[in-house]
Amino acid sequence: MRRASVALALCGLAAGAQGATFSACGHPAYPPVSWVTQGQLRGLAPEVVRGIFREMGHELRTEPLGNWKRCLLEAQEGRIDVVVAAYRTSERERRLAFSTQYLVADPIVLFVRRDRQFAFSRWSDLEGKTVGLLLGDSFGERFDRFAEARLKVERVSRSEQNVRKLALGRIDFMPVGLRTWHLQGQRLGYGDEIMRLPEPLVTEHYYVAVRRGSPLESLLPYIDRRLAEMHADGSLQRLERAHADAYLAELKGTEPDAAYR
Repeated sequence: MRRASVALALCGLAAGAQGATFSACGHPAYPPVSWVTQGQLRGLAPEVVRGIFREMGHELRTEPLGNWKRCLLEAQEGRIDVVVAAYRTSERERRLAFSTQYLVADPIVLFVRRDRQFAFSRWSDLEGKTVGLLLGDSFGERFDRFAEARLKVERVSRSEQNVRKLALGRIDFMPVGLRTWHLQGQRLGYGDEIMRLPEPLVTEHYYVAVRRGSPLESLLPYIDRRLAEMHADGSLQRLERAHADAYLAELKGTEPDAAYR
């Protein structure tokens, strides 16, 4: 169902914005939320946000940028209009305005080398350990502050690098969203060497973000309304399963990158 007239009444966008094309980016390696394949940004978040913008009479052009940090930087500096899904932190909120309604709830769990597992029930159990993170990664503001103060942090540009470092014992643990590990773990192929600790680290949420101070902020009430409707009718959950299946279908007949094995 198209809701362009309702949306434009809500928006009050600047003259000439009706029917505009906006640029967007997302995490390049976080299926089923978003991932880049064959030069295209795919996944739940780009499909849902693109569809909502289409309902409002606009087009969303997704940009498959090289890494997550670059996506956030391009958006914060005004060269990208929309981030299709991101955690909210106070640092990001200085330059980005977020939806109130979340797109995906994301349980974060810890992975360790099987022969170097340790007891984990509270964050203090992690103090002094080396954590592997991606450039631009956040696991919520509280954990970000904890990591900066109490952990040794090593950042890389690709998730495969973190997994390989963990398998080689160069880092002690890496936090990963439970959903994405179920999918990416099959591609990376370290199931015998790497295991998940039973206690979750935290549950964070992905939100839609737009440039703060831009006319796009007036789109957020409509985005919130549509996300709430999609949660209520189950369509977000169905789309998430469909994109998980699509990601797994891409893996058939492929092998993990030999450079990371």
